[in-house]
Amino acid sequence: MSDSPSPARVVFLGGLGRSGTTLLERLLGEVPGIAPLGEIVHLWSRSVLADESCGCREPFGSCPFWHKVGERAFGGWSEELAHRMLALRSRVDRTRRIPVLARLLAEEQAGTGRWPAPGTAELSEYVGVHRCLYDAAGEVADCPVVVDSSKHASLAFCLAAAGVDVHVVHVVRDPRAVAHSWHRHVPRPEDGRPMTHWSPSRTSLHWMAENLSLELLARRGVPVTRVRYEDLIEAPAATLRRLVARIGLPPRLDFLSGRVAEFSTAHTASGNPMRFALGPTELTGDDGWRTAASPRRRRLVTALTWPLMIKYGYRRRLA
Repeated sequence: MSDSPSPARVVFLGGLGRSGTTLLERLLGEVPGIAPLGEIVHLWSRSVLADESCGCREPFGSCPFWHKVGERAFGGWSEELAHRMLALRSRVDRTRRIPVLARLLAEEQAGTGRWPAPGTAELSEYVGVHRCLYDAAGEVADCPVVVDSSKHASLAFCLAAAGVDVHVVHVVRDPRAVAHSWHRHVPRPEDGRPMTHWSPSRTSLHWMAENLSLELLARRGVPVTRVRYEDLIEAPAATLRRLVARIGLPPRLDFLSGRVAEFSTAHTASGNPMRFALGPTELTGDDGWRTAASPRRRRLVTALTWPLMIKYGYRRRLA
């Protein structure tokens, strides 16, 4: 495994899916010094085992970038490692384990814990593989910062509890828009199969759980910057400039002109179809939910999520 003298700094995009994380990752990936990696949480099943397409449109196994990353980090990708990571994920990277991870993180922040703590050998192994992957990707891309858009708060907790230098970007979007997106039937670009479909009530509960978990992560002392999807669409340059400055890099946004971004090839593993976009791309918000979602569905989502809707600045849109 890689033992880089200059470990990569990790920017982790957290939040519920369909909130704009892929778009934000593509924009960050055009900033010099930042390498976008996609949803690493799905790399083992969808990329290593299923050989789905990289963001460059090549099958994962044929992508030169990921080939070099695998060689540098692990001496090559293997099904054995992929199955081991999936087994570890099922045991340590789960939403129900966040309270335990939060306790470990609090002990580390207070300097009262020991690492690896008793009973955390699997967590240490799981995070160790991620650390090797991030470092190798940063070296291959020649970038000090890598972006993991896995979204899951539980993975962010795993990384932080094990001491990874991670800056979490908490991406939020109006839950009624998110619920409408999860309710639609959308084919996966890789194989045409339908993407996961959730009811508005289930989406609302997941939206609350993910956002509350990321709020807890911030209270545990982990650097967390909140970005609203609506702000990113309405003022992309200003939103990105603030975020990149918080990450600690010069906010060079030459690829952005107004609300048009010039996208180059990105070697991202998994994510929505936006990861395949190339060339000039207009940044337009998806407000179809305002007319397509029934008033009943909108009221249901509002009733289930209104405390965080108000906190995140959607007060005027409760009706």
